[in-house]
Amino acid sequence: MAYTLFGTKGSGSAIVEAALAFCGLPFRLVDAASWTPGSGRDELARVNPLCQIPTLVLPDGSVLTESAAILIHLGLAHPASSLLPADPARRAQALRGLVYLAANCYAAIGIIDFPARWCADADEATQARIKAGTKARLHELWDLFADQFPATPFLGGETPGALDLMAVVVSKWSGTRAHLAASRPAFSAALARIGADPRVAPVLARHWPAAS
Repeated sequence: MAYTLFGTKGSGSAIVEAALAFCGLPFRLVDAASWTPGSGRDELARVNPLCQIPTLVLPDGSVLTESAAILIHLGLAHPASSLLPADPARRAQALRGLVYLAANCYAAIGIIDFPARWCADADEATQARIKAGTKARLHELWDLFADQFPATPFLGGETPGALDLMAVVVSKWSGTRAHLAASRPAFSAALARIGADPRVAPVLARHWPAAS
């Protein structure tokens, strides 16, 4: 059995698509998202009741959710992929960075996209304030990340890995790229360099064709 990846264009499933390419693993892609009714979402709900994407079903039928967990698993299961650094100290920092992005930046995007979930009976003006405040905080979190994880030449070391993949995709949302170009130009250039990797570029072009 091959891997099955649930996701849709312009979403975080691009992270896992690129990671599977790094590992050289075939997979079946199911177009699914919580906001898109249809057979894909129905299939997704059967394996992940939260209907979150990405969701990855492993060849043994077990289910993995949470982008950072998926990347860590693939990196550990396929060490030749270089998704995770071989050096223990570098690997520790890569794991730290993955959890940072998932817990802070990725989580903030969920609030920006669905502010009503976080404030009961919020009117449009209140939702707009929630979105504006969260977006400002998101950009601050990215600045802090860029200061702590310099690309030398990549975030995980000498070769691109899981942390690079998560950073290059999650930074595409909520005006982050434009913000980083102004506030952290060296880090912004690193994201462009990561995105140009021949294993990453086709995935980004499929998910965001207008920007390719």
